[in-house]
Amino acid sequence: MRAPISVIVPTLNAGPRLNVCLAALMEGVEAGLIREVIVSDGGSTDQTLDIAKEWGAEVISASPSRGGQLRAGCAVAQGAWLMVLHGDTVLAPEWTGAVAVHMQTQKAGWGRLAFDQGGLPGRIVAGWANARSSFGLPYGDQGLLLPRKLYDAVGGYPDQPLMEDVAIARRLKGQLVGLDVKAVTSCKKYRRQGWIRRGSRNFWTLIRYALGADAETLAKTYAR
Repeated sequence: MRAPISVIVPTLNAGPRLNVCLAALMEGVEAGLIREVIVSDGGSTDQTLDIAKEWGAEVISASPSRGGQLRAGCAVAQGAWLMVLHGDTVLAPEWTGAVAVHMQTQKAGWGRLAFDQGGLPGRIVAGWANARSSFGLPYGDQGLLLPRKLYDAVGGYPDQPLMEDVAIARRLKGQLVGLDVKAVTSCKKYRRQGWIRRGSRNFWTLIRYALGADAETLAKTYAR
């Protein structure tokens, strides 16, 4: 029987962190859980594609929109389950046990966010993210694991450049549970921009989106 999980990783100049992300997935390959890894790239100009190919991932090209890249990656995935991971997110060791248990359900699952560095500010931001997730709003850097049938039933990821994770979480309302899996993401952007500044900007963007702001407009503001 073929392994059940297709992993989809959206990338755009993911760099060396992608190497660590893919290395952590080898535990799933050895456990017979991962069938394929699909890197959906939005036009990287660094070593991202070389790293992906070195690990044996299937690489596809898509326009640089995270929602569109995820939609394209999920469209070609062959597994009965989909695991979506950002290129700078690393699953902590022994994640396969919790994933195998979760796959006895037919629900979607998200991981517990942690940062690779950051001290107290990192723990506070991660704590807020995990609390928010318990109310049905996990972000993409926490990963998402769900049955292919459920993904198709809710219409999949929308083709939008920002808040695609919030959009699909809304569609999965009542079908999301936390996994006993730690998703360790890079704190590089937080340290560069400031924990309070970036955290506040993320929260304000979420509020604007919840109030009906267009994702395209939000993406342009966010990029600035």
